[in-house]
Amino acid sequence: MDSFAAYAPALASVAIFAVVVMLFSPLSAIQKGKQGLAPGAEPAADYSDLAYRLHRVFENGTDTMSFFVATAGVAILAGASPFWINLLAGLTLASRLIMIFLHVAAVGNPHNGPRSFAYVGGWFCMLVMAILGLVALL
Repeated sequence: MDSFAAYAPALASVAIFAVVVMLFSPLSAIQKGKQGLAPGAEPAADYSDLAYRLHRVFENGTDTMSFFVATAGVAILAGASPFWINLLAGLTLASRLIMIFLHVAAVGNPHNGPRSFAYVGGWFCMLVMAILGLVALL
């Protein structure tokens, strides 16, 4: 474990993100249940509907989790700079938490609003982690 100690903040960021995403599964299910939707059903695409927004938070989180784990994991296993990987993983987590807040609070438009900027910020951080991981492998 000592070889991964330098990456503790990045690993914590991944774990925190996983827990946050997992928490939105029951939150989404409760809201969908209040609407009488069957388990696994998707609410109508209505951004004013809390059940829809919670469902999207959970779905977006599960969509992103694999990329976050893959990019951070490869960078860590390849021995990329702990400073940069910790920073980028922390920024990825922060961008996702901001995105979740904006989603739940229904801030901005469904398209091309502040949530989109938060998404792109996290996407960019993961891209850079992947590049740093690849460079460390070469």
